[in-house]
Amino acid sequence: MRAARLIKMVLLLQSRPSMTAAELARELEVSERTITRDAQALSEAGVPVYADRGRAGGYRLIGGYRTRLTGLARGEAEALFLSGVPGALREMGLEDAASAARLKVSAALLPSLRDASRTAAQRFHLDAPNWWSEPRTPELLPAVADAVWDDLRVTARYRKGEAEVERELEPYGLVLKAGIWYLCARVADGHGSFRVYRIDRFTAVTPSPDRYTRDDDFDLPAFWEAQAERFARSILRAEAVVRLSPEGARRLPYVVGDRGAAREALEAAGPPDGDGWVTVTLAVESETVAHTQLLSLGPEVEVLAPDSLRARFTEAARQLARLYGT
Repeated sequence: MRAARLIKMVLLLQSRPSMTAAELARELEVSERTITRDAQALSEAGVPVYADRGRAGGYRLIGGYRTRLTGLARGEAEALFLSGVPGALREMGLEDAASAARLKVSAALLPSLRDASRTAAQRFHLDAPNWWSEPRTPELLPAVADAVWDDLRVTARYRKGEAEVERELEPYGLVLKAGIWYLCARVADGHGSFRVYRIDRFTAVTPSPDRYTRDDDFDLPAFWEAQAERFARSILRAEAVVRLSPEGARRLPYVVGDRGAAREALEAAGPPDGDGWVTVTLAVESETVAHTQLLSLGPEVEVLAPDSLRARFTEAARQLARLYGT
């Protein structure tokens, strides 16, 4: 632990003209007294760390000293490509690797380019979770992430309805979607089928010492896109026929769960009637969900079918009339 901290301290000093004890302590998450002891240890080991006294003082490297410890380890290189998603790195347990990689890259850059990481961070930030939802990191995510990075088979237990199921999996990739973590894995059952699992439903993950051989043809982004589209379509098990005003047609993609399905329905609609309204057949998850979603369009939609859904809107109109008056 201390050796890693000393290396990080040297890289920090190499990437900047000087740093105060407070700045180093904040970066390394230790006390200023520990920084003083570490600086003395580095000096005794032959690293020319010089301490400037006074209010504007700090620590710096003298004599143009350059460390050769700037080569990236594999884990650091992989984490570097994810450095734009610091929250995800932290949840997967890769924050330290990414920090070390950034320092090594910064130390290897020309002095005029060493502020690139700071300027980039001020210009781009990814906030993955949905609004009004508290993101929760699955307890077993670090264990799953380790298996993904090391190509290790795992024995996983997960909740499936009211029961628990155990599977031997080959973890291929992780996906963070709207604040929820998913694992894309191949089931080690001889059939080689790929499936998607919500990591927060895992109750136990036991890694195996055996590595599996990855299928080089597996494309994680393409697989996820196909699975997500298939899932979105699979839940649309019912239909509703509705008339929409021009304003209702404009707002429809924003009130239903599947914007693609809404746009397809609008594209397939016939020409507007004499009032400018269009009639569309919309794929919906269920009558209850359709009632909740379409009700937000208010007077910009008229439900034509099924009769049971139209009856729900009729009753809702009666209740609104009683509430607000006729």
